[in-house]
Amino acid sequence: MDIEQAVVERLRTLPTEEQREVLDFADFLHQRRRKHPYRGVKGLWNDLDIQVSADEIDEARREMWSTFPREDII
Repeated sequence: MDIEQAVVERLRTLPTEEQREVLDFADFLHQRRRKHPYRGVKGLWNDLDIQVSADEIDEARREMWSTFPREDII
């Protein structure tokens, strides 16, 4: 008996609700195996139409670091 036959045989002995759980788990395993191509941050934002300029990034950095105690670094 191969693995597929053994799984089907055991599956048939389970109540319907537990069979649904087995199906959900099989779906989870199937989804986990799907390969998702790596997308960079710009690729993730493509559909959001977000445009950030270098000036905006510089301003955000200035705001973020403005209260950082620079004399503590040295």
